[in-house]
Amino acid sequence: MVRLTKIYTRTGDDGTTGLGTGSRTPKDSVRVEAYGDVDEANAAMGVAVTACAGAVEESAEVRIGAVLRAAQHDLFDLGADLCIPVEAGEKEGAKLRIQASQTARLEGTIDEFNEHLAALNSFVLPGGSPLAAALHVARTVTRRAERRAVTLLRAEPGATNPETVRYLNRLSDLLFVLARAANRNGAGDILWVPGATRSGGVDAARPKAMKDRS
Repeated sequence: MVRLTKIYTRTGDDGTTGLGTGSRTPKDSVRVEAYGDVDEANAAMGVAVTACAGAVEESAEVRIGAVLRAAQHDLFDLGADLCIPVEAGEKEGAKLRIQASQTARLEGTIDEFNEHLAALNSFVLPGGSPLAAALHVARTVTRRAERRAVTLLRAEPGATNPETVRYLNRLSDLLFVLARAANRNGAGDILWVPGATRSGGVDAARPKAMKDRS
C-alpha cells in the first residue's frame, strides 16, 4: 500500500524529479513527459467519470463509468511502469508492468460497445452530450500520451515496456467508442461536413433550428 505523509519535499526545486529507481532526471525528460501525459489522461478520464454520476441504473452511462474507473487504475499501473525503466535481465513480475491481458480487456470492451453503434459515414466532431464531449477530450489527451510513449520507446527501447504503447492505443480507441455510446449509440453524433462553411459562410453549417431562431 502506498502511503504519502508529505506532499512537498523541495527536492524538485532544481528542475529534477525522482524516478521509481530512486535516480534523478530532468522534469522535462522524455520519460517524465510520457508518464506526465498519462497522468493528464487519467485526470481527463476522471472528468468523464463525474459526468456519469447520477445515471439511471443499468444505463449505458453506468457501464461507461465502471469501464473508465477500471481504466484509471490501469493508467496508474502504466505510469508506474514508465516511471521505472526496464532493467536488463529483469524477471517477469519483479516490477509493476502493464500486461497484454490488460490491453486484451480493452479490446473486448471495444467490441462490446461497438456492436451497438450506428454505422459511420463521416468523421465525428467532438461534442454531443456532456459525457461524450468529456470522453473526446480524454481520447485526445490519451493520443498525446501514446505519442510520448512512442517517442520514449524509440529513445530507450531496452528500458521501455512496449505494451504501454499498445495499451494507450487501444484506450484511445475505446474512448472514441464510448463517446459514441454516450451519444445514444451514435444517433446523437455530430458529423463532419467537409467544406461546410466554404460557400455559405459560418451560417451554412448551423443546424436549421438555430437558423430559425436567428
